[in-house]
Amino acid sequence: MNTIAILSPGDMGHTVGERLRGNGLRVIAHLADRSARTRGLAEKVGIEEVESYDALVEEADVVLCILVPAEAAAAAQTVADALRRTGADLLYADCNAVAPQTTIKIGETIACAGGRFADASIIGPPPRREGTTRFYASGVHAGELARLEDYGLDVPVISDRVGDASAIKMCYAGLTKGLTALCTNLLVAAEALGIRDALFDEYDMSQSAMLKRMQGLPSMPPKSRRWVGEMEEIAATMAGVGMSPKFHEGAADIYRFVGASALADRTPEDPDEPTLEEMLRDLVGSLPSR
Repeated sequence: MNTIAILSPGDMGHTVGERLRGNGLRVIAHLADRSARTRGLAEKVGIEEVESYDALVEEADVVLCILVPAEAAAAAQTVADALRRTGADLLYADCNAVAPQTTIKIGETIACAGGRFADASIIGPPPRREGTTRFYASGVHAGELARLEDYGLDVPVISDRVGDASAIKMCYAGLTKGLTALCTNLLVAAEALGIRDALFDEYDMSQSAMLKRMQGLPSMPPKSRRWVGEMEEIAATMAGVGMSPKFHEGAADIYRFVGASALADRTPEDPDEPTLEEMLRDLVGSLPSR
């Protein structure tokens, strides 16, 4: 294992690439269709640019697809087309927050083009420190992906069944990001109703741990637009097993609302994050009734 391709080196992907490079691997990406910010992040950590997807699949031993959920299927098709043109042999790991049924279709796309496939899901922040981030893996080729443990990643293999790693992500993020959406919904309502301070006083007395968690909400808006698709994939996961999809469909609506505000235009590189109170005032000002 010498060369890893990242699709795409954004917030998570460029940090993964940086960690792999720091542990001795060559990391590449095709960036012609990516944003200026993504190109800058890739350059910052030394990810090499290749001229085409054909070159990418010919040079890479492993492709790690780390994108917003809505782009996952198209990215797999692009790589599958390149595999057919080149006859290249590689392992493709879909690391996106998508439903198990979506992952299974992506795996079929890659396998039909002659590639090997592993289902993967990322739980935790960008892997800047040991022990913070896990790449859960499943499928018959998951053990091959687990070789990246020799290069700085934590890759627990949970089964030989494609879809299981994605299922863990859906059920985990359904709690963490679902709870963030619920808190946002309640606090914007409290701000609009004029009882925010009184509610915070009660939370401080009876829900102090939750109130502390809520203080981190201002970091969410820059991520809100890509979390819409993640909530929709979680809703599809719930529906697929016969549970109600409506809670996470509602969470998608919350992130869609936040994503339409100016708060979502910030990037993680921007200084001066708003306070929770400032964030709530801004969101109340965006309510349709106002």
